[in-house]
Amino acid sequence: MSMLKEFKEFAMRGNVLDLAVGVVIGGAFGKIVTSLVDQVIMPPIGWLTGGIDFSQLKWVLKPADNSDPAHKVAEVSIQYGAFINTVIQFVIIAFAIFLMVKAINRLVRKQEAAPAAPPADVVLLTEIRDLLKNRP
Repeated sequence: MSMLKEFKEFAMRGNVLDLAVGVVIGGAFGKIVTSLVDQVIMPPIGWLTGGIDFSQLKWVLKPADNSDPAHKVAEVSIQYGAFINTVIQFVIIAFAIFLMVKAINRLVRKQEAAPAAPPADVVLLTEIRDLLKNRP
């Protein structure tokens, strides 16, 4: 029973929950970026390059051989088009994260730049000290 209690305490810590939320949101963000690249960015690039679908680009090392049904040989190829799509997705994700970090850093700098007002009791004590200094 003790181990179950320890596990519950571990799983309910703020860091673990934050990590879980980050993973779920990251997965959803990845799907959005994949859709953006595959359905919005790559079609115009393919159109500009003469109708090339990057996801289908490949270098065939050994073609498939289906002539003998007993010994089907799958195609062996290097799919560099899918790699190009993945690199574009990475660049978009990296740029989006860069923009988020930049915005967060800007907010943190604004908070650090604004000096905090001293508490009222400190202001009152400072005034009393100054009045006592100026007494004859």
